Amino acid sequence: MRIAVLGGDGYCGWATALYLSQKGHQVAIVDNFIRRKWDFDLGVETLTPIRSLRDRLQAWKDLTGNHIDVFVGDMTDYAFLSAHIRDFEPDTVIHFAEQRSAPYSMIDREHATFTQVNNLVGTLNLLFALREFKSDCHLVKLGTMGEYGTPNIDIEEGYIRIEHNGRADTLPFPKQPGSFYHLSKVHDTHNIHFCCKAWGLRATDLNQGVVYGTMTDDTALDEALINRFDYDEIFGTALNRFCIEAAAGHPITVYGKGGQTRGFLDIRDTIRCVEIACLNPAEPGEFRVFNQFTEQFSVLELAQMVQAAARKLGLKAEINHLPDPRVEAETHYYNARHSKLIDLGLQPHLLSDSLLDSMIGIALKYSERIDQSVFLPNVNWRNASNNRNGNGRLRTPAAALIQSGV
Repeated sequence: MRIAVLGGDGYCGWATALYLSQKGHQVAIVDNFIRRKWDFDLGVETLTPIRSLRDRLQAWKDLTGNHIDVFVGDMTDYAFLSAHIRDFEPDTVIHFAEQRSAPYSMIDREHATFTQVNNLVGTLNLLFALREFKSDCHLVKLGTMGEYGTPNIDIEEGYIRIEHNGRADTLPFPKQPGSFYHLSKVHDTHNIHFCCKAWGLRATDLNQGVVYGTMTDDTALDEALINRFDYDEIFGTALNRFCIEAAAGHPITVYGKGGQTRGFLDIRDTIRCVEIACLNPAEPGEFRVFNQFTEQFSVLELAQMVQAAARKLGLKAEINHLPDPRVEAETHYYNARHSKLIDLGLQPHLLSDSLLDSMIGIALKYSERIDQSVFLPNVNWRNASNNRNGNGRLRTPAAALIQSGV
């Protein structure tokens, strides 16, 4: 197939583009490199050294003989995006090209509005471009399990059967997003659902859990292809931070009681789920939803798993509880369905099999790149005015150094 990977220079997009290219598909990456700019603006770096996209793709071609096209531009620019859809004529568009950090969206008004404008306008532009130039193209959109929130009932896959006043219907599952980022994903969902009904577009929404892991078979071919390993407060994950802290001899920092429970999946399962969606497209006019995760863990369970794995390596790993800067229930019911992708052939990797080699091992390998100043939280979700100092900058030591020219 001809597959466009929007946001193909990012964490999920890069692994997906390589995987599909190796499978024989004609792949095009569309990106504006803003993810790299955000690292500079925030004064942080991924643990792993990431080369330029040009160098990465040249290494990929040298190693495999596979060529990946690149289109550099912004999805909020309709002229650029529509020209790409018209010229490349994709059979499938995989949409990773959004601001994907909840903490980033909660920094202040500027970051909240940027997140919503960037995500909603980019997705609306894509929908109009598909209607205009490639209406039979299958849209695979990366959603998030965070759209659902943490309801006190089981979370179904996208839809729920409801009986009310003697009548019954199947309706979209209620959404309880917990940040301006998650709200933007809910708005995307509604817009895509509407366009499928109104225009006959076809779309699959992959409501993804937290992704972990750096290595896939493709990125492991050469260090030039290595993927991101983010551990800062804004774009990192709690699991990544725990592994880095253990490798650095720093206490594992759990926000609050640690009862916050979410779905998780290995990056290798992410790319396989995307492939399954591509090979089994939605029908014209259909908007379907797959819950894309393989296991559920609480934050404290993750910390304890990292602690046990680290101690097997002779690392001192203590757990510290910090006040939770987020607005979330620290203990709650959580049981989400996730059977549709497994029914279509997904064979999950388990976190317990990945911690030592793929997570803590990577942290130890690149331990000289660890910046312990980004371990502690600086973004207060309850009061954005506390997130900046008197000069309007984020209260992040590394960011202050970058912005002052050091």
